Amino acid sequence: MRALICREYGPVDTLVIEDHDAPVPRETEVRIEVRAAGLNFPDVLVIAGKYQVKPPLPFIPGGECAGVVSAVGSKVKRFRVGDKVIAMPGMSAFAEQVTVDQNLLVPMPESLSFEQAAGFCITYATSYYALKQRAALQPGETLVVLGAAGGVGVTAIQLGKALGARVIACASSARKLEFCREAGADELVDYSQEDLKGRIRELTDGRGADVIFDPVGGDYTEQAYRSIGWCGRYLVIGFASGDIPHLPLNLPLLKAGDIMGIFWGSWAQRDPAANLQNFAELLQMVEEGQLNPMATEIYSLEEFREAFAAITERRARGKVILTIS
Repeated sequence: MRALICREYGPVDTLVIEDHDAPVPRETEVRIEVRAAGLNFPDVLVIAGKYQVKPPLPFIPGGECAGVVSAVGSKVKRFRVGDKVIAMPGMSAFAEQVTVDQNLLVPMPESLSFEQAAGFCITYATSYYALKQRAALQPGETLVVLGAAGGVGVTAIQLGKALGARVIACASSARKLEFCREAGADELVDYSQEDLKGRIRELTDGRGADVIFDPVGGDYTEQAYRSIGWCGRYLVIGFASGDIPHLPLNLPLLKAGDIMGIFWGSWAQRDPAANLQNFAELLQMVEEGQLNPMATEIYSLEEFREAFAAITERRARGKVILTIS
């Protein structure tokens, strides 16, 4: 089978497409013919050797995919050959075949394409955990989403609306903001042209935001936190800008505000039952039409460099997908 291989930590240019032995499923695993795989910002960090998890070399990157079950282990009860599935292998998704434990699979809704399904797991699961378990977002509250046109930002917009919030989407261009409006945002802020703090305060009649969802970091973090309301919750999702910000701690003191770290993968391992319940609710929202996975940046496996550049250069609108086979 063909696979995208990382043989040394570093930039994306060091990756190569090579033939690789097809994996054999263990007794509780299934083998999947991968049709499409989701690309996420943590993949960039893993390849560079800068992520919390540092896999031994060489390895096949890629944390999520969608495809068709081609073989099952002797103790697999939940899936059969031919089933369409969404998988969370954590690694090795950028290959024509991957083996995954049956507990890391969910059935693929018929309403989704393989490209939509491939990008479903990590971004929706992260955003839902952040908004449901951590922020406890309530109907009628105001949710501000930074980097709102990116893969995880768009899911936060959709989930915020599904949970009954008013959503203010913040992005760096008019083109990205129009995409956010299509995703369901109520208000738009172009932080490349407007004062982020002042505009959020204006849109909330001076009260400030109840919840701020930040996958960007960098210079925007302090500006955004200064716009938060009393007892607001600031969700630290990641640092797509590349810079980890330093926030003056008098700000959460004066606002009685919370700063909440979001590490969905670790939480899912610690509370798998709650994670599976979240996925059941997410899939139900898909079936009911409340969520519409937006796989708008689609590349072939051979175009992996362009796909990664769409993320690292922050050009992507919606989810970045690699089609595999």
